[in-house]
Amino acid sequence: MSSLQIIENKISTIQKYLSILDRYKRHSRIDLENDVDIRGATERYLYLAVQSVIDCAEAVIAYKKFRKPTTMSDTFYILHEEGVLSLEAIQPLIQMTGFRNIIVHGYERINYDVVYDVLHHHLLDIEKFLEKIKEYCKV
Repeated sequence: MSSLQIIENKISTIQKYLSILDRYKRHSRIDLENDVDIRGATERYLYLAVQSVIDCAEAVIAYKKFRKPTTMSDTFYILHEEGVLSLEAIQPLIQMTGFRNIIVHGYERINYDVVYDVLHHHLLDIEKFLEKIKEYCKV
C-alpha cells in the first residue's frame, strides 16, 4: 500500500468516526455522564477519532519526508512548520491530543463538561483538518 493510500484510508476512518459521533450529539450532558453505555461509546469514539487524526498527520509527515515528530503533539507543529496547517488550526488539535491522553491513561477524572464540549463544538476542528490534508495531498 502506498503512503498516499494510507493517508486516504486514515481520512476515511476519521470520517467514519465523525459520523458515528454525530449520533451521540442528541444525548444530553447528564446522559453523557450518567449512562455508562453512552459515556463509554462517546469516550471510545472520541479517542479513536483523535488517534486517527494523529495517525493521519504522521502519515502525511512520512509521505512528505518531513522531520520525525518526538511527541504526538509535535506532529501538528511539524505540519505547521511545513505550511500545511496554520497555527490557529493546530491549537485545537494539540488540545485534543491532551484530551486523548486523559481518556487513555485515566490519570485525571474525566470532566464531562469537556467531553460534551468536544463532542458539540470541536469535531469541526477535525473536519477542517481533513479538508486541509485532502487539499494538501490532493486526495
